[in-house]
Amino acid sequence: MTTSLVVRTGRYVAKVAAIADMDMRKLRHDPTELLTRAIQPMLWLLVFGQVFARAHSIPTGNVDYTAFLVPGILAQSVLFVAIFNGISVIWERDLGIVHKFLASPTPRTALVLGKALASGVRALTQAVIVYAVAMALGVPLVWTAQALLGVVALVLLGAALFSTFSLIIACIVKTRERFMGIGQVLTMPLFFASNAIYPTDIMPPWLKVIAHANPLSYVVDGLRSMMLVGGVSTLGLGADFGVLVAGLVLLIWIGGWMYPRLIT
Repeated sequence: MTTSLVVRTGRYVAKVAAIADMDMRKLRHDPTELLTRAIQPMLWLLVFGQVFARAHSIPTGNVDYTAFLVPGILAQSVLFVAIFNGISVIWERDLGIVHKFLASPTPRTALVLGKALASGVRALTQAVIVYAVAMALGVPLVWTAQALLGVVALVLLGAALFSTFSLIIACIVKTRERFMGIGQVLTMPLFFASNAIYPTDIMPPWLKVIAHANPLSYVVDGLRSMMLVGGVSTLGLGADFGVLVAGLVLLIWIGGWMYPRLIT
């Protein structure tokens, strides 16, 4: 029984890796995507961050505003990379690739998880860019192995969660035009209704409730405590990872159930 479980698990992991590798090939064929996605976080940190750091209008505790902003912009980059990932599924359906996937013996959850993993790896490139800009701005960062591994885990979890959420939306709307409209509507509320650019302490009560229900807040909170010298987690690292893992598992199950409905 144990040997059989190990074999099935190994086959499942191999199928997830194959799906992820297929998605990653798109990035290798068009690396200019990395350069274009680097522009937005650089603008936020070099322009928005520098201006508000001089204004001293947002209380950020024992870290200056530029340092406070760095984890929030990394989380924003993860969100923006992942939330539009669902449009690739719509393209695959139009090209007939989804039909081939569904005709294969690959579990539906493995298809969803493989795409989520590819999105997480893509988001790690954004982490490299944000770290480089933060270093150029003189932001004190934590470079211990534990902190770096924690940041990698949070980026992977956050990207996988929002990518799976994006896939679910794609399964519902089924057209590129509707998907792009919904994606654009969702990104800004998710970003601004989080602790990415200001602490939850200064939010009105109703917005605090939304921020605590927003998974992006948990990505930012975990990144802020692990990336910054003097950074602390206001929600608790256990809660940060727990919410993201639980949310990802739930969304993968829902995505696996809805994936076949993309072609109906």
